[in-house]
Amino acid sequence: MLKVGDQLPEFVSVNQDGETVKSQDFSGKKLVIFFYPKANTPGCTAEACDLNNHFSKLKKEGFQLLGVSADPVKNQKKFHEKFGFQYPLLADENRDVIEKFGVWQLKKFMGREFMGIVRTTFIFDENGICVRVIEKVKTKEAAKQILEN
Repeated sequence: MLKVGDQLPEFVSVNQDGETVKSQDFSGKKLVIFFYPKANTPGCTAEACDLNNHFSKLKKEGFQLLGVSADPVKNQKKFHEKFGFQYPLLADENRDVIEKFGVWQLKKFMGREFMGIVRTTFIFDENGICVRVIEKVKTKEAAKQILEN
């Protein structure tokens, strides 16, 4: 998994509208990238909505926001429209971005093991250097966790 001090990995993906999004688009900007397991599930909805509800505070602090899951564009679009998110969601179906950040890992749930996305938030400075990794994301307090230093 990416750690503090690491450079923002180069990536190219598509957002909920099928538009290309590149890591270079965020050059010179503070960036928050949050990875979530699946669109429209209770925990992911709580996290994404909390970030949306506090979007103006995050923006005021200079942050760009980007959500990422392995859901198809169609699912990301439904999720995005249903809740009116003010930030893009990447549809990383082939898991290129997910694997570059190291969040595709073995998970355990109800006695079974499987590979999946580990909910994680990465914060990058204007130089593309990772300054914080939040591994224990509190879905209903995601924005608060980002804003606390």
